[in-house]
Amino acid sequence: MSRRWRWPGRLAVAGVVVAATVAAGLGVGALLLGRYALPDLLTPAKAPALPPSPSRLVTTPSGRLRLDPAQAANVATIAAVGKRMGLEDHAVTVALVASLQESKLRNLPSGDLDSIGLFQQRPSQGWGAPVELIDPVYAASAFFRALVRVPGWAAMPVGDAAQQVQRSAAPDAYGPWEAQGRILAEAFTGEVGAALACRFAGPASPGLSAPASPLEDAVTAELGSPALGASVPEARGWTVASWLVGHAYEYGISSVTFQGQVWTPSSGAWTPQGRVTDEVVFTRL
Repeated sequence: MSRRWRWPGRLAVAGVVVAATVAAGLGVGALLLGRYALPDLLTPAKAPALPPSPSRLVTTPSGRLRLDPAQAANVATIAAVGKRMGLEDHAVTVALVASLQESKLRNLPSGDLDSIGLFQQRPSQGWGAPVELIDPVYAASAFFRALVRVPGWAAMPVGDAAQQVQRSAAPDAYGPWEAQGRILAEAFTGEVGAALACRFAGPASPGLSAPASPLEDAVTAELGSPALGASVPEARGWTVASWLVGHAYEYGISSVTFQGQVWTPSSGAWTPQGRVTDEVVFTRL
């Protein structure tokens, strides 16, 4: 029997289609997604147990990108944390640009020197303990706290703002990721609806691939309040819906419905379905 949860928000989410061609770009071998050259985001890396082949497809007016399941979950978390902290969408773009450069949106267990996690933050530089920095919620929160302490960050070019937080030895490395970061921020902050979809054989059975914390705890930690059982603005609801789809496999989510559209892992796309409402409804195995 499916458990049904109602999520507030006026969401609109629809399926997307992504095409990829091989090209050279950014000085390295690149995967051309939509109109942007992007270093290969699909390189295998250590990640939670997720299906090996399906991908998440992101389409906005700015372009199109393909992510693997772990990357999509990490993007959803970064965006959710930024919005929970009350930051504008631009802040999420900066964070995503930093993570694209530092880890290709992967929660890496190690890196250069003592660097770790999505942003390759270093315990020796005061970012936190390794056990904290490997937690995407903690790492994203730490990045955003540092960002808002940068004077005038919101008026800076995205790459410059990222550099002011990261203090990289390669200060010009962030700027080339701006287009990709903007596409992802548009989709996962709710600025653009109907931007994220994915298809896979079926969600994990609860308790197999799902993290130890219940879904409700993850919602509180990442999305904050209001997110469950309360009405929210449309963009807020888009964030919630994107988060659900991004984490669908991990938490055994078998459908997400909002504003007369439904997503299921078997269809992989958002399709018209019944009455338009201002609540997000999802089911789990």
